Amino acid sequence: MAYRIRGKALRLRDQAPSWMIVIRPALAAGLILFLIPPLFAQTTGEPEGSPAPSAVTSGIPTSPEEIVSAVGWPFATVFIVASVVAVSCGIERLVVLRHRRVIPRAFVDRMLQHLRTGRMDKPTAVSICHKDGSPMARVFLHGVRKWGKPSVEIEQAVIDGGERQISQLKKRLRVLNGVATLSPLIGLLGTVIGMIQAFNDIAESNAMGQAEQLARGIALALLTTAIGLFIAIPALTAYMYLSGRIDALVMEMDELGQELVHLISAEALRERGHVPADDSQEAVPHPTDPPSLPSDPEA
Repeated sequence: MAYRIRGKALRLRDQAPSWMIVIRPALAAGLILFLIPPLFAQTTGEPEGSPAPSAVTSGIPTSPEEIVSAVGWPFATVFIVASVVAVSCGIERLVVLRHRRVIPRAFVDRMLQHLRTGRMDKPTAVSICHKDGSPMARVFLHGVRKWGKPSVEIEQAVIDGGERQISQLKKRLRVLNGVATLSPLIGLLGTVIGMIQAFNDIAESNAMGQAEQLARGIALALLTTAIGLFIAIPALTAYMYLSGRIDALVMEMDELGQELVHLISAEALRERGHVPADDSQEAVPHPTDPPSLPSDPEA
């Protein structure tokens, strides 16, 4: 009873609804992207007597408002959405891929200990795995359902369950990879468009001041590539880190699954003196039983 209550408490604490896991990081990312830059711009504003806004905006933009105005709202909107998606997916995966949530140590240790000592049967093991609900418990559930079967059959069931859990653990990692891949390409597209516009302005303007105008146009055009790289580098870093964490969790889950196979397979149960309940063996007459006599054909 104490184990069930503890397992229920851990499940309620560690497993939150999926919409809450996604919405909270998204709100945090939105606050970071929309509230902090204006505050930073205010704290680093120019003192009194600074040049007029027209003189400041004539060079390379530095404040968030100037950058948005320089790159244009279409590209700015795409970059803001990509940033929010990358931050929300990264935080959500960090929450989901916690070790105690994927492989609850209390559940694993207690279940394997009961199986080693023979104090747990198949119905109890199935019930405990259902109530825990962690990814490791779901992998155990696939193996426990084959209780008493040959080790090869149980191992295949554990592998199938593990593959399903791996796909769940890798959920939303493709989004991070997509942001890391597409953000520089979008930035490069903005740079190409900006360069075309800059050379077009040079061609339509007077001959005076072409070098300064071209330099300013190229600098503004390169802002999109810089912003794309600024988004892609953290997204790629988060993707690589989370992929490494998943690989470590999968290795540990595989070791625990193999230990489960060696505890509930038909070979292991025979070694411990337990006859598998699912074995369909023909009844062998006991040596002390009287032999059956053939029926009299004339009767």
